Amino acid sequence: MKILGGKFRGRNFYMPAGIRPTQANLRAAIFDLLGHDIEGLTFLELYAGSGAVGLEALSRGAKEVVMVEKEPKNAQVIRENCELFHLNLGSEAKIFEADALATIKLLALKKKAFDIVFYDPPFGRRLGKKTLKVLGDNDILCPLGFLIIQCDCSEKLEIPEKFKVIMQRSYGSSDLTLLQKKAK
Repeated sequence: MKILGGKFRGRNFYMPAGIRPTQANLRAAIFDLLGHDIEGLTFLELYAGSGAVGLEALSRGAKEVVMVEKEPKNAQVIRENCELFHLNLGSEAKIFEADALATIKLLALKKKAFDIVFYDPPFGRRLGKKTLKVLGDNDILCPLGFLIIQCDCSEKLEIPEKFKVIMQRSYGSSDLTLLQKKAK
């Protein structure tokens, strides 16, 4: 897999065995929707896998990226990818080896908010809908921030009232949904 844009464009990164990575066309679509300049923004990637989307965000100028991955072998690959790109772990890139839903609640308790939150849970576990509910109940998105969801086409999301739908599209077996937090 390769980084698609920004300062690391064209560089390869490691992939853990046995995961379904966010493919290049979907990563391109995500950053096309956001606009290519995310300079200075904060970014949270839940169910990070290899950290591909978080690494792409850092490459494109995100100020801080937090990647949450529960599986120890995958979290180790994310650390190796950060080292590969000479990222400063702890400031530019943070890795939480933890459950995504528990981490959302913890971040909310700490009053941590992000400009952009992306998640792509493992397919077949019905985590898209559950994660969206937890995000709706726990405020970790900055005012007018964006929430990007990649999930199995068969999983129909129930959009909480606090978000407006900007876009929904299908890409093969994945649906990509872009939401924006409504102004209060």
